[in-house]
Amino acid sequence: MAYEAPPETVTFHGFLFDMDGTIIDSTAAVVKHWHTIGEEIGVDPEVILQTSHGRRSIDTLKLIAPEKATLEYVLQMEALLPQKYGNEAVEIPGARALLDQLIAANAPWAVVTSGTEPLVHGWLKALKLPHPEHLVTAESVENGKPDPTCYKLGWSKLGLPADADILVLEDSPAGIRAGKAAGCKVLGLVTSHTWEQVLAAEPDWIVQDLSSVKMVSCSEDGRVTLQFSNGLIAKVQ
Repeated sequence: MAYEAPPETVTFHGFLFDMDGTIIDSTAAVVKHWHTIGEEIGVDPEVILQTSHGRRSIDTLKLIAPEKATLEYVLQMEALLPQKYGNEAVEIPGARALLDQLIAANAPWAVVTSGTEPLVHGWLKALKLPHPEHLVTAESVENGKPDPTCYKLGWSKLGLPADADILVLEDSPAGIRAGKAAGCKVLGLVTSHTWEQVLAAEPDWIVQDLSSVKMVSCSEDGRVTLQFSNGLIAKVQ
């Protein structure tokens, strides 16, 4: 399928961004990281990588090495990742431009991620990207994505009412499902998974990356209108 859907404009009150695969791509760094961890704990790194993307490290460890599944170990492990492999991460195309537009418009936005706080701040610092005023991390919730609690918490941190139109921007099927279950509209990005996997999670729109998203206006009451272009399909029915 081609990315040829006509441009579509949609208006929202607030925005919840996933981190890895949505704002940054740290795949190369994460692969090296899990190889190191796998050798350390005696688990085949390829087995780890089959289930790790979009999932909290503590949840991955619960599956492969329960004795290591502690918050203390995960915080230490993830704090080192950007320090050791910071030059391996890159921006998702269009991410910086979109964040800059939203910040200039004073639009409510937050990052909702399966990573820990040290990991998030480490990557943002390494890539000199904006730090969000509101942040939901692995430490914030008991259960990770696809549980919708993280996105419900992100919505509440924005201070927006229950009838607000909130857009989740996500790349992983688990995250897409979490956003939908939280009552948000979801834009799926085809950055870390195949378009078939993204489509199966049933987001409302699908684009290749954030270069297909731009802010076109901001009203006096704070509503922000985005334009989605070059979508895989205009809208998932």
